Amino acid sequence: MSRSLGNLIADSLELGLGYAERLLVGVTAENFAALANTGRTLIQSNHPAFIYGHLALYAPQIIAHLGGDVARVQLPEGFESLFSKDANCQEDRDGKIYPAMDAVTTCFFDGYRAAVETLRAVDDEVLQQPNPSTGGMATMFPTVGSLLNFYAGGHLMTHLGQMSAWRRMSGLGAA
Repeated sequence: MSRSLGNLIADSLELGLGYAERLLVGVTAENFAALANTGRTLIQSNHPAFIYGHLALYAPQIIAHLGGDVARVQLPEGFESLFSKDANCQEDRDGKIYPAMDAVTTCFFDGYRAAVETLRAVDDEVLQQPNPSTGGMATMFPTVGSLLNFYAGGHLMTHLGQMSAWRRMSGLGAA
């Protein structure tokens, strides 16, 4: 059976999205932006709001690299700076820093579902093009396909691993 490169990447991404849904079971609007707390120690590790918000930044990038319709997955104003790789995750039990849980998770899931759709429709030639990024990203991931495979696989699952750890530290257990 022959499968396009886009379908191979989308298969992995869909598996990750299923995991992302399971990881949210038991998470509430009240603890969505709370750092894990053992009862004695506040743990400076990314919380769900930051994890899902940060990951939401990459779905539009996937679609843009494929020449897809990015307008359908526009990020809300302020998302990019709030959730950038250079931003620090902050405790926000009062909901004054981060958007509400529904806003963040909707942006995350809608964006990645659109990315899956775009990946499944793209020609292999697009994924074989040189990575337009500069610096280390271009060296590590020389083609558009290798970059997007990272965004849809390794990057996504690294941060979902943080979510799994947060769940356990917060007493929610495995997903």
